[in-house]
Amino acid sequence: MKLHTYFRSSASYRVRIALELKGLGYEAIPVHLVRNEHLAAAYASRMGDALVPALETDDGSWLSQSMAIIEYLDETHGGLRLLPGDALSRARVRALAQMVACEIHPLNNLRVLRYLVHELGVSEEDKSRWYAHWVRSGLEAMERQLDLFDQQRAASGLASSPFCWDETPTLADCCLVPQVFNARRFKVALDGLPRIKAIAERCEAMPAFARAHPSACPDAE
Repeated sequence: MKLHTYFRSSASYRVRIALELKGLGYEAIPVHLVRNEHLAAAYASRMGDALVPALETDDGSWLSQSMAIIEYLDETHGGLRLLPGDALSRARVRALAQMVACEIHPLNNLRVLRYLVHELGVSEEDKSRWYAHWVRSGLEAMERQLDLFDQQRAASGLASSPFCWDETPTLADCCLVPQVFNARRFKVALDGLPRIKAIAERCEAMPAFARAHPSACPDAE
């Protein structure tokens, strides 16, 4: 498989984590977003949205959108399961993942930040305030949801989950860790988010997450 990826793209980072957690070999092909390499005809002609990541499967099919790619990998390959076996747990893991992928990330990705500055004339200071507001409020909501899940576990006599859901990383952790990385990069305060900080630190200590980290990418600058 080939993964078209940008080292700082949190969507690409999610897929790299999933590939590493499942022990799947792949070739990383850098697509530099800041240099607009994703808009080059050779790439954009393959992708309707001209975004990263894109996964080329072994049979030459091209897949887009990180969440769809990760679910495809989970459905077609063995190894660690990134979505639980029962429907209720799968729904809850997807909900946690979508709190990042559908609520936080779309407001703060590169093309949105560029539009704020270059088209709407937003200052760098106000752009940073925009970013921090939506990341912080989104992570606060996720912290509350994680607390609710822990309360439900406690009511059933179970200990607090070491990850977003249950005893191993899932799709939700694949989404959370890149968002925490970006929050730190943009100096968004993470105080008052003990569950999120603990989960991120636990994940980051795992070799699979370390191999997927932006600093480990061939295009890291």
